[in-house]
Amino acid sequence: MDTVRVMRSKDEAKASYDRMSPFYSLVAGRSERKFVDRGLQMLAARRGESILEIGFGTGGALVSLAAAVGSDGEVHGIDISPGMTDVTRRKLMKRGASGRVRLDVGDAVDLPYETGSFDAVFMSFTLELFDNPEIPVILAECGRVLAEGGRVCVVAMSGLGKQGMMSSLYLLAHARIPNYVDCRPIFTARSLGEAGFVVKDRDLSSMWWLPVETVLAEKVAGHVPT
Repeated sequence: MDTVRVMRSKDEAKASYDRMSPFYSLVAGRSERKFVDRGLQMLAARRGESILEIGFGTGGALVSLAAAVGSDGEVHGIDISPGMTDVTRRKLMKRGASGRVRLDVGDAVDLPYETGSFDAVFMSFTLELFDNPEIPVILAECGRVLAEGGRVCVVAMSGLGKQGMMSSLYLLAHARIPNYVDCRPIFTARSLGEAGFVVKDRDLSSMWWLPVETVLAEKVAGHVPT
């Protein structure tokens, strides 16, 4: 199957997530959580590491990452939505993790971080929100901000596996109400390989009969973002 294009604008996406931010965890958060946890397990954040999460939503993964890196590690998060950022900031304060997590509002196509500054990058149900020409740009930015040997783990709806009636209905809903059915299937491992990463592990599962791909990849020595 071909990867469908993203038709909504960035301003529309930001407004949509701001509206959903108060209750997002109650809707998407619960259904996505076990896949996020699988990605975190695959990433295997270690004590003392510096880790970036792109598209942190309401911050569930950031809490887990902050616990994994410990007091001598550091976690950064970037999200396009000020509303999601406010929800996440309150969650981090409640969990006692705000001191180890820095939050930024911004677009992943232009990450505001220094080259080689992270040991790992994590994305869950985020990369598939970007239009096709932006996906290689974002992965190039991941390659830029990662140190040599750094890891990137991506959890995303997948164009692999069985694409049955549920997939067809989902894509129809995505085309008609993209502000609420916003993700669409992509080819994660292929995109990472094309961006110059080496795939180290991958898993294909399903959520409500929709394929979900979890991929761990590594930045090799001499990697030049493309």
